[in-house]
Amino acid sequence: MRWLLIGLSVAGCARMDQVGRAPGFAPLEGSNQYHAMYSAPLPMSSDQDGPTAGSSLWSAERGALFGDSRAAQRGDIMTVVIEIDDSAKISNSTGRSRSAAEDMGIPSLIGIPQRIDAQLPDGASMENAAEATSKSSFQGDGSVSRAEKLTLRVAATVVEKLPNGVLRIEGRQEVRVNFELRELLLSGYVRPVDISRRNEITYDKIAGAQISYGGRGQITDVQQPRYGQQVADIVLPF
Repeated sequence: MRWLLIGLSVAGCARMDQVGRAPGFAPLEGSNQYHAMYSAPLPMSSDQDGPTAGSSLWSAERGALFGDSRAAQRGDIMTVVIEIDDSAKISNSTGRSRSAAEDMGIPSLIGIPQRIDAQLPDGASMENAAEATSKSSFQGDGSVSRAEKLTLRVAATVVEKLPNGVLRIEGRQEVRVNFELRELLLSGYVRPVDISRRNEITYDKIAGAQISYGGRGQITDVQQPRYGQQVADIVLPF
């Protein structure tokens, strides 16, 4: 109990520095996006290198007018379009019933039941030695109704290019209004061919997509149960 109280006290004191202050932004330094941005690019080779390379009107460089400006390397940025409008409704009903009856008796067996009956109390007889009945029933109903709608656009950074060409992306967006911070986190894997010419990709083409939309601040803090209540909900068996 003493260690529990100490732990709760430390957890409460850790948030005392936020009293009267707006929630701070998460630092970009040290994140995967930071390292991807500041990593040295790999040297690029061109088949047009040579004395006449400057005289050509066509350039395959990514910054050229007709070049491919889609994200393809570590440190590149793309736009992720999140348009979630899902709904689900599930209803289940289960019913079960069972009844059973068992009777057992020995009315005659070489006169043995009659001899036993003479020794039994009044009203007892081997003719109806045992009788058992059982009955059980079960009824269960369940339903799930869910609706989600979310429309967002966020910039994501290519943090890794896998050997098979698939890109691993991560995105983070934070918007602070007064003392409330809205936070959007995104990560997953995309194929370069799924990126549009506008350097955009929809969320349904991201494999292993992890999208987190939430917030931090005074309003969110008030809507959450206190630490003691959360611990009590876990520990108490009733």
